[in-house]
Amino acid sequence: MKAELRSLPRGLADLVAQHLVASGRFLDDDPERAYLHARTARRLAARLGGVREAMAITAYLAEHYDEALTEFRAVRRMTGNHEVLAMMADCERALGRPEKALTLTRDKHVRDLSEATQIELLIVAAGARRDMKQTAAAVQTLEVPELTKRTRAEWLPRLRYAYADALEEAGRTEEALIWFHRAAGVDADGATGAAERAAQLEGLEFTDLDEDDYDDEPYDQQDESDDDLDEAEDELDETDDELDEVDDERDEAEDERDEADDERDEADDERDEADDERDEADDERDEADDERDELDDELRAVDEVIVDDALDGEVEPSGERSDKDD
Repeated sequence: MKAELRSLPRGLADLVAQHLVASGRFLDDDPERAYLHARTARRLAARLGGVREAMAITAYLAEHYDEALTEFRAVRRMTGNHEVLAMMADCERALGRPEKALTLTRDKHVRDLSEATQIELLIVAAGARRDMKQTAAAVQTLEVPELTKRTRAEWLPRLRYAYADALEEAGRTEEALIWFHRAAGVDADGATGAAERAAQLEGLEFTDLDEDDYDDEPYDQQDESDDDLDEAEDELDETDDELDEVDDERDEAEDERDEADDERDEADDERDEADDERDEADDERDEADDERDELDDELRAVDEVIVDDALDGEVEPSGERSDKDD
């Protein structure tokens, strides 16, 4: 990313970098705000592959799936990065196009992807099958050796959870319970919620706390989040004003360049016209030289005749006839 930013003017590069940093900072807690910053960065530097990828990911996490899909396609075209295929397929699912999602999971570049991305593609493919009411096919899609692999990879709890979820939908509750427990066993952070799903299948109930048990902190946090979002929007508006000013300066520079181009073209035309006149004068001089050469040739021919006649005695050098003619 730093190498790409070096291709921009320094001031512009700093501004783009600031928005990218802000986007990354808000990505986990406030995807919408991260998306707004990434969108501004894209407006500033749409030709940079790293900026387009940041835009695609934030749009995806903020659930702007149509826009995310467009950006992911641009990333593949600009950078040759096919690791985005799983998120592209998931976007197609979210947009209600499971058949297109399945097509992406069979892309010719899948075999070259990282293990994590290939697993994510399996999960998306199984989800697409379930969208198409093909539950048995979804279960079969996820029955891969990686289910029992001993690894601390982040994809393992997600794979086991997806398999357990598909089993439950297929009516295979006892097997689903086993796999929810297995997913929970490797999900140290509880990101999948597998433990809760297992408890529900076992008939355990979770009791929600009464509203009186809550303090006002969540609401304060919400107000603070709203204030942050307003602040971010103000920053974006300010950035838009700066961009408009930059656009005006660029337009003015382009007008000046166009005027300079016109003046240069006019000078070129005048030079071409002068060249044409000089060529025409050269042609006339050459023609005059040819006429003079032709006249010189005629004069030499006459002189030769006169000299020949004089040598033959037909004409005296003085121009008088000789006695032989009397």
